[in-house]
Amino acid sequence: MKLSEILKNVPCELSGFECDITSVEYDSRKVTPGSLFVAICGYETDGHLYVKNAVENGAAAILAQNKVEAPVPVIYTEDTRQGLALAGAAFYGNSADRLKIIGVTGTNGKTTVTYLVKKILELKGIKAGIIGTNQNIVGNEVLEAGRTTPESLDLHELFKRMEDAGATHVIMEVSSHALALSRTYGIDFEVGAFTNLTQDHLDFHKTFEEYYKAKAKLFSQCKKGAVNIDDSYGERMAQDSKAPVLTYGISDKADIRAENIKLSERGVIFDVNYGGKTHEVRLGIPGKFSVYNALTAITICLQLGIDFEDIVKGLILAKGVKGRAEVVPLSAPYTVIIDYAHTPDGLENIINTVRGFAKGRVVTLFGCGGDRDKTKRPIMGDIAGTLSDFCVVTSDNPRTENPSLIIKDVLEGMKKFEGKYVAIEDRTEAIKYAMENAKEGDVIILAGKGHETYQIVKSGKIDYDERVIVKSIFEGMK
Repeated sequence: MKLSEILKNVPCELSGFECDITSVEYDSRKVTPGSLFVAICGYETDGHLYVKNAVENGAAAILAQNKVEAPVPVIYTEDTRQGLALAGAAFYGNSADRLKIIGVTGTNGKTTVTYLVKKILELKGIKAGIIGTNQNIVGNEVLEAGRTTPESLDLHELFKRMEDAGATHVIMEVSSHALALSRTYGIDFEVGAFTNLTQDHLDFHKTFEEYYKAKAKLFSQCKKGAVNIDDSYGERMAQDSKAPVLTYGISDKADIRAENIKLSERGVIFDVNYGGKTHEVRLGIPGKFSVYNALTAITICLQLGIDFEDIVKGLILAKGVKGRAEVVPLSAPYTVIIDYAHTPDGLENIINTVRGFAKGRVVTLFGCGGDRDKTKRPIMGDIAGTLSDFCVVTSDNPRTENPSLIIKDVLEGMKKFEGKYVAIEDRTEAIKYAMENAKEGDVIILAGKGHETYQIVKSGKIDYDERVIVKSIFEGMK
């Protein structure tokens, strides 16, 4: 492909430069002869420092925003992150322009919502792909997801694969990082949805205001919006949106309102009032947060023009998502549930959900990630201590931090709960302790890992699937 074709929509000065390009890369280690290397200013490092490496690997041209020296054509643009998004779209044939792309943003609920929408669309005979935290789904192929929202170049490659596989729609989680770092720059979303905004990622965004502004970018890139009006930031999002918005919630101010809510360990049943009509909705995923997840999916699908009756049928058939209130099958007198809750709001939601059906104690095992927002650690400690009968504080992806110091931060919020918790740094030993001390009717919540099958420690990723760990411990206890 010609360089001029790839950079057609990138604001840059191309005069005098032309060559054939075999690939577009932002990682100098992946550059091969004929590549266009895009030097992006990353979160942890600066691609401009690796131009020499890219040239040595065969780069035919460089796209940069800062001055660099290279023996190949160097094209300058004001923002290479935006340039990467536009160049990636062109290189992969602009598949995003032909797909109907639904973006879901918010602190919690994104993954479940994408799966619910996919189920509803499939019932209508619509082929849809998923991009998100758990996995990327392209046709019948399931790909491991490296991050919630891929880098823009990788995102456009996925769009092409999905279009080639026959998909007409893509439902994707859109993280605040992705929006702040222009990974979704240039994408025209069919529908943008906002679930909620609670404490997370303040290590990156620094303030709630910056966190909000990152999320709000989605609503300058979508044709229609779906917004949780019960969330305090949702009201503002609906007002700030440049696209027409349908709001949802439990309060009277919502356009699409849930009423007569019935919660049980088997799921939720509620009525939805919209446009003067009432429809009964059933979803086999427990918890009040499931009502909001269902409402998000309903509102998205209504914005897509799906009939309410078809939406209801899809929700009835929808199953739970791996790592979200997932019960580990054991022949034990107690229950073990795995959940991805890793934020204060997420932890509160899962504990309250379990509290609603637990016949015995609610035992919460949790930790906090290293190299991430430290301010939420004592907050999560206080929430777990307040809502649980007993807590086991342990490690959860400590990364480069000392696990014991992370636990110390969590325990700052648990001082008033002396006698209601233990701290065990090794997560496997912590799970073993919780299971060995469980009583009949107890529900043990393993919070934080969810769908993840690894633990991130100082040396890197290690295999760690809690389902396997729990079953192994249980077999050893027989």
